[in-house]
Amino acid sequence: MDLTAAHWMYLIGTCIIIITMLFRQNVVVPSIIVTFLVGWIFTGSFTAGLQTIFNGSLVAAGELFNIFLIIAIMTALLHSLKSIGSDQQMITPFQKVMKNGHISFWVIIFVTYAISLFFWPTPAVPLVGALLIPVAVRSGLPPIGAAIAISLAGQGMALSSDYVIQIAPTLTATAAGIDVAPVADRAFVLSIITGAAAIIIAYFMLKKHILKPSGKHLSAWENSGQINDELQVEARQGKKSKYSLFFAILVPVTFLIIVIYMALAKFSDALPSIEGGTGAALIGGASAVLLILTAAFREVRSSLNNVSDHLVKGFVFAFKAMGPVIPIAGFFFIGSGDLSAKILNTGAENAPSFLFDLVVAGQQYIPESAFIAGFGILIIGAITGLDGSGFSGLPLVGSLSGALGDSVGVDAATLSAIGQMSSVWVGGGTLIAWSSLVAVAGFAKVPVMELVRKSFLPVIIGLILSTIVGLLIF
Repeated sequence: MDLTAAHWMYLIGTCIIIITMLFRQNVVVPSIIVTFLVGWIFTGSFTAGLQTIFNGSLVAAGELFNIFLIIAIMTALLHSLKSIGSDQQMITPFQKVMKNGHISFWVIIFVTYAISLFFWPTPAVPLVGALLIPVAVRSGLPPIGAAIAISLAGQGMALSSDYVIQIAPTLTATAAGIDVAPVADRAFVLSIITGAAAIIIAYFMLKKHILKPSGKHLSAWENSGQINDELQVEARQGKKSKYSLFFAILVPVTFLIIVIYMALAKFSDALPSIEGGTGAALIGGASAVLLILTAAFREVRSSLNNVSDHLVKGFVFAFKAMGPVIPIAGFFFIGSGDLSAKILNTGAENAPSFLFDLVVAGQQYIPESAFIAGFGILIIGAITGLDGSGFSGLPLVGSLSGALGDSVGVDAATLSAIGQMSSVWVGGGTLIAWSSLVAVAGFAKVPVMELVRKSFLPVIIGLILSTIVGLLIF
């Protein structure tokens, strides 16, 4: 379709938000303004433009609420464990391995990658966040370092290849009209190259900020999310509970059983498959039960109120830390054909797909050069990742790769793998604040925009390097 004024306004708005981010400024206000302008221009109605602001945030909140919910439940569980002193005893065994911040960084990388490769990062984040981040912080690793390690290993390196579950390479290869196997294999190699480069660069950027091990780091980090002084006093008073050791064992064992169950479900037909959001739901449900049990064992009479208080703390923390993401996501969701109908109050058949239309319109300007085509697909994949999905742009980069492959003299599987890398690394997400990166930042108790800024340079360098290597060796 022909590009309209609304398309150009969406493009200008995207550029404004990116520039604002580069200047390290908050992008909530620009997001709200450009959402209004796009809605006004598209509908031709000033009042409809105002409605677009509200609808965009409403749709974004609905799409992201599962992330907010898992953050709230896991945060509530951690506060409940802290109230009986189990949090300290639970991390004691890990301290024997994670003796300092340097080792902790690499342990988190390994564990997150292993879990995410088989089950996707969605269930991996709450597991690592609950068990390993507190240990890492105590060992001297800054919370932002733990968050970077989880996002680069999980949302980046593991999800971009999706080598085990193979949903990503299947989407890309099907759109390109080629076999899945070569796309999956090349994406796996490129994901390792991108991940290794990004992780090593990130480590050296963090190295000077790693401190000596101390319990003070953990105390400061735990209190950073507190919003109720009375509950802090209760937590300190409950340190010597006789059930501390019991729950310090029960919680990790429960999560371990869940991991084993998911592994059996993955490789056996006897159990229903558990992947992605289903795994996160299982972890969230189990955490809610553990929350109730912890409160009941601590003090039966006040357990009902205590569970409610911990959940309130969890939700307040989740929305206080991640709430600003909602209006930002609302703007970018307008670019998705699947969501724009709800935001702009149009029928599904008349719903615009600003992002898709802009990318398609720009593909004709890619010259017939292998390197230019490769980096063109890289950029297009990154742009499609701006909607915070990472997977929604795969059919587009796949179809473009299939169309460009023969004309530029590059195997379509190679171009498809390159496009898959940028789409998932950017939108899956390591560089998009309104993606599942929200959950990583939430568990690490760091601002999500700071996490994006710290990850930007390592990820971009990794993607450029893997693209060059991919074009040379495949």
